[in-house]
Amino acid sequence: MKHPGMVSIIGAGPGDPELITVKAMNRLREAEVVLYDRLVSEELLAYAGPFAELVYVGKAPGRHAMPQEEIERWLIRYAMDGKRVVRLKGGDPFVFGRGGEEALALAAAGIPYEVIPGITSALGAAASAGVPLTHRGAAASFSCVTGSRCHGDQTPIRWDLLAHSVDTLAIYMGVSQIGAIREELLRHGKSASTPVALIERGTTCRQRTFTCTLDDMHKLAAAVKLSNPALIVVGEVVRVREQLQLFEHQAEVYYGS
Repeated sequence: MKHPGMVSIIGAGPGDPELITVKAMNRLREAEVVLYDRLVSEELLAYAGPFAELVYVGKAPGRHAMPQEEIERWLIRYAMDGKRVVRLKGGDPFVFGRGGEEALALAAAGIPYEVIPGITSALGAAASAGVPLTHRGAAASFSCVTGSRCHGDQTPIRWDLLAHSVDTLAIYMGVSQIGAIREELLRHGKSASTPVALIERGTTCRQRTFTCTLDDMHKLAAAVKLSNPALIVVGEVVRVREQLQLFEHQAEVYYGS
């Protein structure tokens, strides 16, 4: 009887291919099959073994290359064939990456697996934009939140609690719902003047960062045609970016004179 292979559920990081971990890169080089997501850098795929089978299973809003249940069936099928399988995801696989669902499916099928964490987008994109999620005197807590459940029949996000229970909100997948997010936070008492950073394609060469207030973030997003992937950071820590930019400008003036 053939022994099952191994599945490595890997986080590739927030966009910059150099932010993947050494352990994840080693597994990628050893892989015989790689099932990869939409936001994974194509540069990373070049590090897969020369004979590795590359399978795109990415998801875009409203467009899924493969249903989640089918992805899980293919992971099990490849592993049952004795393959070394890599499931390559953007960010961290256990932060809005559905890695937990895949791990459960593999465990139920008796397939050996491991989870290799990655830098999640909240940490990577915010740091790349000069926005610390915590900062002495400004924020001692932060929360990672999905912005995709403002409407519909899913369990709603408790914006009433989030508006005041943490200092910084890092909101994923919120571009299409940015108006509703603004309304919810304002309705539950978040100040309209709260600073906001909109970070598009964080950590990559195509990164764009915009700052505004909670009250006008939906207008700015529309004006600059903000698109996914993007992170919305709400909180006083956004002011640190403004201070950093001021110091950088002063340094340019000083050294350039």
